Amino acid sequence: MQNIIQSDSDADRLANLTFNLLANCQEKEERLAENHRLTQAEFRCLRLFGEDESLNNKQIAERMKLSPSRLTRIIDGLVKKEYIIREINPNDRRNMRVSLSKKGMLLVHQLNKSYVDIHKEILNEIDEDQHKPLIVAMEHLLSALEKWIAKS
Repeated sequence: MQNIIQSDSDADRLANLTFNLLANCQEKEERLAENHRLTQAEFRCLRLFGEDESLNNKQIAERMKLSPSRLTRIIDGLVKKEYIIREINPNDRRNMRVSLSKKGMLLVHQLNKSYVDIHKEILNEIDEDQHKPLIVAMEHLLSALEKWIAKS
């Protein structure tokens, strides 16, 4: 019975930690997006691209879990800001290829650097001898979460 009680207590702590971690990560993304004059959705869309990658709208919608109409508005905003180039398939106007412009590649590079810099600052708040154990624990947590999702 002691193990079940401890397990429930650990699960409760983990549930609260992951809830608060998610909320703080969203705040971090909002601030980073705002610093680059992007909406959070635009920021997330750009983070899907590699430096020279192009995607079609269906791939982006699936990865972002968005409806086609919502994605169109996000892409429209990024086209207007000249970060991405949209090529519409003449045979199927609902299907488009989206790629980063040169300006977009530069921004994605800056976003990735800023993202790493933020995490360096976060790690600076943690004792250095705890960095590796923390990262390993988070890798285990991510793996367990991915397994749980795959079962669903």
